[in-house]
Amino acid sequence: MFENIEFANPQFFWLLLLLPLALVWYAFKRKEATPALKISSIKGFTGDSLLARLKPALFVMRLLALAAIIVAMARPQTEDISTRTKTTKGIDIVMAIDVSSSMLARDLKPNRLSALKEVAADFIRKRPNDRIGLVAYAGESYTKTPITSDKSIVLNALREITYGQLNDGTAIGMGLATSVNRLKESKAISKVIILLTDGVNNSGFIEPQTAADLAVEFGIKTYTIGLGTNGNALSPIAYNPDGSFRYGMRQVEIDEALLKDIAGATGGQYFRATDNEKLEAIYDEINKLEKTEIEEFKYYRYEEKFRSWVLLAGGLLLLEWFLRHTLYRSFI
Repeated sequence: MFENIEFANPQFFWLLLLLPLALVWYAFKRKEATPALKISSIKGFTGDSLLARLKPALFVMRLLALAAIIVAMARPQTEDISTRTKTTKGIDIVMAIDVSSSMLARDLKPNRLSALKEVAADFIRKRPNDRIGLVAYAGESYTKTPITSDKSIVLNALREITYGQLNDGTAIGMGLATSVNRLKESKAISKVIILLTDGVNNSGFIEPQTAADLAVEFGIKTYTIGLGTNGNALSPIAYNPDGSFRYGMRQVEIDEALLKDIAGATGGQYFRATDNEKLEAIYDEINKLEKTEIEEFKYYRYEEKFRSWVLLAGGLLLLEWFLRHTLYRSFI
């Protein structure tokens, strides 16, 4: 009966303490009102009928009616809550991904590019209220997907990114400039680029510093990530006759000074990821740094349930009155 029921005025339940007091009062009063007569035999007396023994039920009905009234005064009700969220400060994000041959190095498992795609996919899923786009770059760059709120499109595009779609090389300036181009017309409160590379700028016709200046001009914050272990890594060094890569140990070279300059100039931060766990921690950190403000509206609808208790109390009092003035009239 009380499942999913809340009470608006639960303090009225203290009145239930009156019920046992009323029972005690009734017991004393009934005892005083009952005459005592000592005789040797009670034959011929019919006052101990079933009807007389059931007379206290009238008082019990009054108590039950009082209890029902107290429950009604406590206002039992059900509560229905509906929630609506509104993004008040959305963020537009472009993820610029290096897809040069060095991204196939195996210092991250199974390789740098696969590890990045897995972590980036998790990052995308954690940003349901933001628009995200993808830029791929190597010796040149292109937009894999423009900024969109449809995460399924972004995740499918991310899965399709592989090595070999662009001329080899590392054009950091081109990757950053293409990302800026995707965000410069954005009306979002915050615009962010996450640029990842595992090398040094050696290709492209746009200098990284020039692209960074463009990001500053359009108010775009850039987080840069250098990907690769310290020292040497098992990396592609040549082609086999069948076209596959031959792997060998190669020195990891990342232009950290450049990446720090880009991040510092645009108001972002530079991170270094030397293994899978560190890469995942970096994206988690960026996720915390770039918070989307969301307003949540809650609507409450209450349905009052006291009416049935009032009807129950009224019914009990009516029945008690009817019995008292019909069957028990001669006992009063």
